[in-house]
Amino acid sequence: MSTQPLTYDQAGVNYDVIDPLKIAAQQAAASTAGQLARHGFSEVAASRGESAYVVDVGPFYLASIVECLGSKSLVADAMAELTGRCFYEAVAQDTIAMAVNDLITVGATPLVVQAYWAAGGSDWFLNADRALALTRGWKAACERCGVSWGGGETPALAGIVETGRIDLAAGCTGIVSPRERLSLGENLQAGDAIVLLASSGIHANGLSLARKLSERLPQGYLTPVNDEGLSFGAALLAPTVLYSPVTEALAQAGVPVHYSVNVTGHGWRKLLRHPGDFTYRVHTVPPVPDVLSFMAREAGHDAREAYATLNMGAGFALFVPADQAERTVTVAQACGIEAWVCGAVEAGTKQLIVEPLDLVWSADDLHVR
Repeated sequence: MSTQPLTYDQAGVNYDVIDPLKIAAQQAAASTAGQLARHGFSEVAASRGESAYVVDVGPFYLASIVECLGSKSLVADAMAELTGRCFYEAVAQDTIAMAVNDLITVGATPLVVQAYWAAGGSDWFLNADRALALTRGWKAACERCGVSWGGGETPALAGIVETGRIDLAAGCTGIVSPRERLSLGENLQAGDAIVLLASSGIHANGLSLARKLSERLPQGYLTPVNDEGLSFGAALLAPTVLYSPVTEALAQAGVPVHYSVNVTGHGWRKLLRHPGDFTYRVHTVPPVPDVLSFMAREAGHDAREAYATLNMGAGFALFVPADQAERTVTVAQACGIEAWVCGAVEAGTKQLIVEPLDLVWSADDLHVR
């Protein structure tokens, strides 16, 4: 087995290459905003560059997002061959979570989810157990989030999608009502607390790295990641946490959320997403799930590389008034999700300081706009 460090770049994902196109696309997209005026509506310009796009329709706002699962289904397929088990109920939740967890960052209540299931050919759907598991999992995730499954598209794309594979994506539309729930960071201020919500593991980001790593492990996906014998593959397939029950409960409890971040690609660097100049000082680091500490160790990542790539136990960040921090934790825990008051927002240079790990990232370490 190789002892050389394995980077995300080596796994085929280089954000330094991807991000410039994303920024260029955002700039082109912004030039189309004037089209809304033809219909009597307008965009909320501050939502450009955030995780969901917001349109002002008068009595309320509409928010929308589309997200794909990525390559997690490949792990599910490999584990099915190795174990005979079907993991597509969990994969369905992952796909919906990718969209819903982005949508809620702007204060939106998810309303409708649309499915995009693009197979490499019609034969993918001949496996009825797998297809029905995907359907069951999709329905269950919708019910957990309180959304309607509006419909979708199931194309057979032979020659585009590899035979025997499926590309999964979800679109989600939500409502911000009352309008005061809109949260684009305009109220973020020095003194606010940083509350981190627990992840269930890798979620659906970093799977390219995980798949590459599996090739170096002595038993591949069946390599244990802890003393209980949990396999690497099974640990990777723990479904992504759905955080909308927490944000809805916070709204019902009257807890103001000044800003929030879905911790996905770019790892903890996402805590720098707000465009303003603030210092984010973290004094408490959540426990790291076994699968993520295993990945960091086996891939030869130091703390900086690991926390810049993976969620490392924190799947979602809420920035709330300091006097609401403990209440935020209580609300999250009542929803079945562990949470911690992990730090504070300070006036000063834009940077993230993770004191327990002696890590510092600056504004130059994250480019999402």
